[in-house]
Amino acid sequence: MEITITKRTVQGTGASRRLRRSGRVPGILYGAGQDASAIEFDHNELYHKLRQEAFHSSVINLSLDGVGHAAVLRDVQMHPFRQLVLHVDFQRVDLLKKMHTKVPLHYINGDVSPGVKQSGAIVSHILTEIEVLCLPQDLPEFIEVDLHDLTVAHPFHVADLKAPAGVEFAALHKGENPAVVAAVLPRAARAEEDSAPVSVADIPATNQKAPNTDGGKSGSKK
Repeated sequence: MEITITKRTVQGTGASRRLRRSGRVPGILYGAGQDASAIEFDHNELYHKLRQEAFHSSVINLSLDGVGHAAVLRDVQMHPFRQLVLHVDFQRVDLLKKMHTKVPLHYINGDVSPGVKQSGAIVSHILTEIEVLCLPQDLPEFIEVDLHDLTVAHPFHVADLKAPAGVEFAALHKGENPAVVAAVLPRAARAEEDSAPVSVADIPATNQKAPNTDGGKSGSKK
C-alpha cells in the first residue's frame, strides 16, 4: 500500500491546528537508525486508508518527492467525536531485519464447530490480534483461525494456530502459550447443569442413611 507524504516545515501546537484547518494531518516518521522526520498527509486520503484493515497491519510505502520509505503505522490519534484524524506516527522498517508487530485474527467456521452445534456454546474471542515476528515482506494482512474442531473442553491456544510461511508467533518465542479462543457455555446452560437432579447412587455412602433393621422396635425404653 502507498500513501503520499510531504515534509512538515512548521511545528508546534498552533501550526498543527492551522494544518488541520487546511485539510492536512501532522505526523512523524522515525526508526531504522535515522532521525525522526516531521511529515504531513492529505486528511481525506489518510482517513480513507485508515478505514482499511490492511493499512494497520501492512508495510506502507510512504512516497516523499518520488522516494519511497517502507514503514508501519504505530499510532493514530482521532478526535473524540468528530471524524477527524489529529496525528499519526509511522515507524521505518529495515527490509532485511525481522520486525515485531501485531496482525488481526480472522475467525471462520465458528458456527459449525462442535462446541456451538453440539453443546450450544458461544465462541469467545480472547484475542482479536496477535504479535508476530517476521521480515517485512512476509508480514500477513491477517491470520485465519479455523474453528471447525473447537469444543467446550479444548480451547485453542497460540500453539494450535497455523503460522504463515516466514512468520513466528512472539508468544511462543518467549516460551508462552496463551489461550486465543474458547467455546463457552452460556450462564443459563451452566446453571441448568449445576441444578440437575442427583440420583441416590451418586450420593457418597457416608452421606446415605442406614436402613432400620430392628423391625421398628428401636426407640427409648420405658
